[in-house]
Amino acid sequence: MFKISIEPSDIENLPQGSFPGEIKVIDKAGLEYEKAIFYLRRQKLLGFDTESRPVFSPGQRNNGVALLQLSGPKRAYLFRIQTLGMRRSLCSILADKNIVKVGAAVQDDVRGLQRYRRFSPAGFIDLQKIAWEWGIRDKSVKKLAANILGVRISKAQQLSNWEAQELNPAQCMYAATDAWICREIYLKLQDSEKHPLTPDELLPPQDLLAHKAAVERKEANIAAEKLRAGTSKRKRHRRKKKSNGQNNTEKEQG
Repeated sequence: MFKISIEPSDIENLPQGSFPGEIKVIDKAGLEYEKAIFYLRRQKLLGFDTESRPVFSPGQRNNGVALLQLSGPKRAYLFRIQTLGMRRSLCSILADKNIVKVGAAVQDDVRGLQRYRRFSPAGFIDLQKIAWEWGIRDKSVKKLAANILGVRISKAQQLSNWEAQELNPAQCMYAATDAWICREIYLKLQDSEKHPLTPDELLPPQDLLAHKAAVERKEANIAAEKLRAGTSKRKRHRRKKKSNGQNNTEKEQG
């Protein structure tokens, strides 16, 4: 069984995990691009991720997807979408239901890619939507990797410039690892027994406390309403009884 949630302090002492295979950056059509498509089409399971240039100023428009990462077990391809574009052969992989693509928060990534070219996504699995089936509440790839694989992945390059003229080795390793690790997490989950979270366990501790407080307030309000209703009913009964008594007295006097 995995932990419901892993603490940052527990991650620090884990061995570092990084992509062990070959990394290829593809920024234009040509022989290397065709080799990448050929390799990816032969895979049944791919790790998937995207990167965008970060936004640091409030109100600044979000930048488009700069990089698409697709990783098999031995090769990771980094497609520089802003120069390459979303070519039809690349979209066909993302639309192939027979090629499983595993990532985290994949809907946002796919939406960003569809701004370049419309395609119908198929075969995607979002780790954030399935981890709870194995008793895990964590959502971030870093925590999932630590919890499930027992490794620490670096996030040092997350806020780097993904639109730079040339990606440096640290950026390439980060990008390849983020896609590849999603694939490895999914494989590990498939070999593990499921222990789904209960509805209460699905909520983070602070949300669970707020939920319990809200339930208690609701129950208290219902009890108070019943008490008020009971009091009003007894008052009406006493008034009615008093009124009937007065009427009977008047009749006897008459």
